[in-house]
Amino acid sequence: MKRITRLLASSFILLSAITYAQIDKIVIPAGTPEDLALTEIGKEQDGQKRTSMYQDFLQKFSSNPAAVAYGNWQLAQTYQNSGDLAKALDYGDKAVAGSPHNLDILVSQASIAQQMKNDAKIVEYSTRGGEAYNSIARQTRPESMSDQDFAARVAEDRNSAKNGYDFLEAAGFNAIADEKDPKARMSYIERYTAAYPESKYADQVAQYAMYTLGPGQLNDPARLVKFGDKALASNPNSIPALLLLSNFYVDDAKPGSVTKAASYAQKVIELAKADAPDADKSRKLSSGVAHSTLGYALMKQDKTAAAIPQFKSALELLKGQDDTAYAAALYRLGYAYAKTNKVSDARDVLEQAVKIEGPVQQPAQELLTKVNAARAKAK
Repeated sequence: MKRITRLLASSFILLSAITYAQIDKIVIPAGTPEDLALTEIGKEQDGQKRTSMYQDFLQKFSSNPAAVAYGNWQLAQTYQNSGDLAKALDYGDKAVAGSPHNLDILVSQASIAQQMKNDAKIVEYSTRGGEAYNSIARQTRPESMSDQDFAARVAEDRNSAKNGYDFLEAAGFNAIADEKDPKARMSYIERYTAAYPESKYADQVAQYAMYTLGPGQLNDPARLVKFGDKALASNPNSIPALLLLSNFYVDDAKPGSVTKAASYAQKVIELAKADAPDADKSRKLSSGVAHSTLGYALMKQDKTAAAIPQFKSALELLKGQDDTAYAAALYRLGYAYAKTNKVSDARDVLEQAVKIEGPVQQPAQELLTKVNAARAKAK
């Protein structure tokens, strides 16, 4: 159970600390009636009696917001320990209402929500925590404090809050990954990216956004592009965002879209460095998809001869990694061969494509039928 900070401090010092800091800290000055009551509660070993004593504490000190927030927090943890998670969450929410920027309470609440598998509440506490942590750097410097001392104090505040921030950042990401409903998942993603603009999970979150907004889920291209542009504004080297936009623009009919697709795909290839000794599966897969998209863009620009090597590179990188992406590259290469009258080569790769179940299977079969008809006619 969390222990409260008890200080020999006057109410003036307590008020000054609250107006200075952006992260809430509950402080009960030592020697006060609230402090003495909490000491007695701490001595009680019986869980039910201790719960009753906390209830009495809340009633007795109902006019003290700090005491009320702390009492509700302790009751939340008590009920969590006894397995009554619904009551734990309820009392914890009361504590959050009394101390909304308290990372310790938000961490406790997120852990309860995790036990309940309540993704919506996990994201709520996670985003609150991210916003609170980020506010540390935005606090106003007191006139009496030098720039150097203020910078040191901000750094100290951020360091002391880092563990809670890290926990909530991971908890929020895991909730996004766990959510099955696409509308709810996308709502979580938008809130999460606002609360964690420099998250260590930014690339993975972008991948979830791309999947969620894509044809298989919400099918919202305008929102997809908006998210991708926002992600690139934050991180111009975000491979998931670059892939997202290149795949969108290569099929977009607006003037200049194909050129954008080629540019983004080329950048992915340069960033992924799939031929480097340390290139992992993710980098090779990203590069393979980018080569396929770049080849498709070149073919749309009537540069089919230049597209063929891109498709071949894609196949080398995608084989055994992603059947759908591999089949798409086979289909595109088959189409490129057909356009350049290499019908035997077209037949060979299309025969491979039709064996792979998925969205490419039917169009590959249709193209293979045309290619076979062309070969028969040529004979």
